[in-house]
Amino acid sequence: MKGYWNKPEATAETIRKGWLHTGDVAVRDADGYITIVDRLKDMIITGGMNVYSVEVENAIAAHPDVADCAVIGVPNEKYGESILAVVTPRVGATLTLDALKAHCRTLVADYKVPHLLELGAVPRNPSGKIVKHKLRARIAAERQAPHA
Repeated sequence: MKGYWNKPEATAETIRKGWLHTGDVAVRDADGYITIVDRLKDMIITGGMNVYSVEVENAIAAHPDVADCAVIGVPNEKYGESILAVVTPRVGATLTLDALKAHCRTLVADYKVPHLLELGAVPRNPSGKIVKHKLRARIAAERQAPHA
């Protein structure tokens, strides 16, 4: 890649000292195999612990009452970020934060369990990928809106 079309700032951020920085976070196992686990900008840091949003999303998606979900970090004064799960329940299902937490505790470490739950639609692009920047903007706008 030579750069982004008419976006010199984005190019400079992505290509540094001749290296392409994709923003992917990967882990290497004992056999040397590398697995992409998340995007750096989607990683949540809560209480000094790194939480990969996709791991939490996979745990939430395994709940029988969940049709769709996404996980983002939202500002928290004490912990840096709180884990917010945005969940679309299956038709006719009801889902509470306590039920979701109990389910997730069976699949992920306690510090990765969502702190907050919002029920609603998850924005996706035409290929089905979660559009997290739109989700973050929507949540930020909702949190700033005066409550009537």
